[in-house]
This record gives sequence, C-alpha cells and structure tokens, in this order.
Amino acid sequence: MIKKIDKNADRKVRHARVRKKVFGTSVRPRLCVYRSTRYIYAQIIDDITGNTLASSSSLALAESLAGKTKTESSKAVGADIAKKALEKGISEVVFDRGGYIYTGRVSAVAEGAREAGLKF
Repeated sequence: MIKKIDKNADRKVRHARVRKKVFGTSVRPRLCVYRSTRYIYAQIIDDITGNTLASSSSLALAESLAGKTKTESSKAVGADIAKKALEKGISEVVFDRGGYIYTGRVSAVAEGAREAGLKF
C-alpha cells in the first residue's frame, strides 16, 4: 500500500530542529511565522519569559488586504509586525521560518519586515 506523505509532519520535524538553535531573548526576540493554506500569521516572542510581544496576521488585516494576492498580503503582514515591533522599541529580531522553505509567502513576510525597518 502506498502511503501519502504528511508534509506538515515533516515540517514539524524541521521546525523542531531549527528551534534547537533559534532562541529569542528580550534584547533580540524571535519573529515566528506560521503559514496556513489561507492566511499567514507572524508574532514576535520573547522565549525567556514566554510572552508574545507583538502579533499580526492576514486574517486580522483582511479588510485592508481585500483583492490582494497571498504573497502581497504576506508582505503587508511583515510590514505591520515590524511597525508594531518598532513602536515597542524592538529593532532587531531572530527570524524563525517555522520549518517552511524560505520562499514565497515566508520570504515575503521577511522582506516586508526588513523594508519597514526591522533588522535580522
């Protein structure tokens, strides 16, 4: 019998491997990305205290992103999360791609955040 490959299970293994090395502090928190089939979510996390410092998603920005592609929406989410981070005094982050390949919507979030002034 042919088994279907569970891509999300493979992603979780990759994410666990990356999370061994990528760690967010209060000085340089972690910018974590989650990509569902319809939306993209980003949050800035301080792993020492376990607190989410800022978050943004294409679901929360749905009204302003009407008519845009998923990649364009992802770039807007990156810009929004960077704006929120800069308001809280966070200028540098560690990027956590969440086990996803760094292309398409994931790289668009990073691109949007960099253009808005976040350093990583």
